[in-house]
Amino acid sequence: MRHGKSFNHLGRKSAHRKAMLSNMASSLILNKRIETTTAKAKALRMYIEPLITKSKDDTTHSRRVVFSYLNNKYAVSELFREVSTKIADRPGGYTRILKLGNRLGDNADMCIIELVDYNENMLATSEERKSRSRRRRGSGKKKTADQVVETTQEVTEVADQKEDQPKEVTEAIEEQKAEETPQDTTDSAEPKDDESLNKQEAKSDDTGELDIDKAGSTTEVAEEVKEKVEAKEEVAKDTSKKEPEEEAAKPEAKAEEKEEKSKPEADDKKENTEKSK
Repeated sequence: MRHGKSFNHLGRKSAHRKAMLSNMASSLILNKRIETTTAKAKALRMYIEPLITKSKDDTTHSRRVVFSYLNNKYAVSELFREVSTKIADRPGGYTRILKLGNRLGDNADMCIIELVDYNENMLATSEERKSRSRRRRGSGKKKTADQVVETTQEVTEVADQKEDQPKEVTEAIEEQKAEETPQDTTDSAEPKDDESLNKQEAKSDDTGELDIDKAGSTTEVAEEVKEKVEAKEEVAKDTSKKEPEEEAAKPEAKAEEKEEKSKPEADDKKENTEKSK
């Protein structure tokens, strides 16, 4: 009876099935790839993968166990010498089944069964996939955050530069801007005739020169303000130097004033004494 026998019998008796699978396993080890039906390939995968795992332990006992299944000394030597070193790092899944379609005649489902580590084309594609870098969806948010930080840093630097400038320079620049803005508004409010348009077109050729003049004017204003500030500082330094000299000269002036005041008093006293005599 067939109770509990879940494997595929392949329409053969046990002796025929075991001989066929041992021959297919030895040919797969020697040729690294064979073409057969999918049913036989799945049965062969269950048959050969435990033998490949056994080849990782290269001992006399494991060789004898594998030889009892394969009955081919060339296949056993090939398995323990070359295949075992190739699949040493792989924890199972040593074979791959590639479907080919149906066979003409009996319409059987055909496939290729091969050893995974001997297909160089598939290995190359797998390495390329591993080398590709995957980007997360949140990478754009990180970039925007970095940009925000950079902009804030730039704003703070500009503010620090403005604080370092003297107040008079900033006030002069603001006044110049305020003077320029109403002129622009008045020009825009006036209706534009053909003559005015022609004048503007003629001026548009010299826009570069005008911009240069504006930039030069702003720099000149800043330089003039700086010169005024420096002159004021020099005046303040001179006054600070003169103050102690003046303070030192004050007591001398007071003494001279007292002497001048005392002289007429002494003269009056002499006159009085002379009269009394």
